[in-house]
Amino acid sequence: MSKINKLLCVCAFGDVSSTHVTVYTPRGLKEKARKAAIIEIESLSYDKESGEALCMNRSTIFLRGAGGFSKSPSLYSYSKNPPRQGSFVKIPKGEPFAVHEDCTQQSQALLYRLSGDYNPLHSDPMVASNAGFSRPILHGLCTLGFAVRAIIRHCCNDEPARVKSLSGRFLLHVYPGEVLVTEMWLQGSRVLYQTRVKERNKAVLAGYVTLDRLPSSL
Repeated sequence: MSKINKLLCVCAFGDVSSTHVTVYTPRGLKEKARKAAIIEIESLSYDKESGEALCMNRSTIFLRGAGGFSKSPSLYSYSKNPPRQGSFVKIPKGEPFAVHEDCTQQSQALLYRLSGDYNPLHSDPMVASNAGFSRPILHGLCTLGFAVRAIIRHCCNDEPARVKSLSGRFLLHVYPGEVLVTEMWLQGSRVLYQTRVKERNKAVLAGYVTLDRLPSSL
């Protein structure tokens, strides 16, 4: 999940690390069926000059083959994160309030690499094949960006400052060039969402976005 305290300055030139600093802290470690491990990480970003907190991110990383470290009969589990603050949401059965389609580009993953994520899984066909994919896949955060942009467009009058926090759970991979269909449901100040790949009719992402307020038009 992400909590946004202040909008980040988007600059056409320059390194964001020159104005912002991010501190990463491990928050939890869990063994999963003795075959894998789950690591919880929290990152806090600050303005370098003022020390003002800009945003907080919590992420969960699933590590295959990293289990087997529990010495007791029960599986090791430790977490400093608040309980029941996960990204799992129950998608309503009713019709969505809004539906938005976006077509990703064949070069989408190569373009997103410019954000600094150079994992070859998103660019090298051989690495993708060894991981079980037919070709390089799209970055999960890129998919999340498409979903949140759709919500900002339909529920925020294109005003990103109305987003106060967001959460997402990655369910399946996306191939560059596929069409993303984001469905939205209103729940108080929250917008529940689910993103599907149109070509395969598979859900790839689900979560919620919390707004400071809803537009009067809604």
